[in-house]
Amino acid sequence: MKEADAKLKEAMEEFDCQTGTVHQTEGEWLLLVAYAGVPEFLLDKISKIPFGKGIAGAAAATREPVELCNLQEDLGGVAKEDARKTGVAGSLAVPVFSEDGKIVMGTLGVGKVVPYEFSDVEKARLAEIGQSLLPLL
Repeated sequence: MKEADAKLKEAMEEFDCQTGTVHQTEGEWLLLVAYAGVPEFLLDKISKIPFGKGIAGAAAATREPVELCNLQEDLGGVAKEDARKTGVAGSLAVPVFSEDGKIVMGTLGVGKVVPYEFSDVEKARLAEIGQSLLPLL
């Protein structure tokens, strides 16, 4: 998944983010295929996420971008307590769809260590980058 790693790092640089993940759908689960900036001790918790759980799982289940402006203060009803251990405050996850737009093929997520509210333009741009991952999922 070297290409996924490269695309993830590009997205993180474009959005000035310190963490990032790419998950691939397998049934009703998201499997981690690329990551950067995530503490090693959290990898087992994010390596397999059910749809609807956590930020990535919520993005997959709702088929919409999921954003938390300050994860350190508010888990938004979707993030798990361990998410605070990443040191991330502002975070955004977007679903990646099949070419026909019917199936969630995975998610792309990025996070900043400072509180941040992503604009609609930024959400659309991250979704666009996410779609560029489709051939790799």
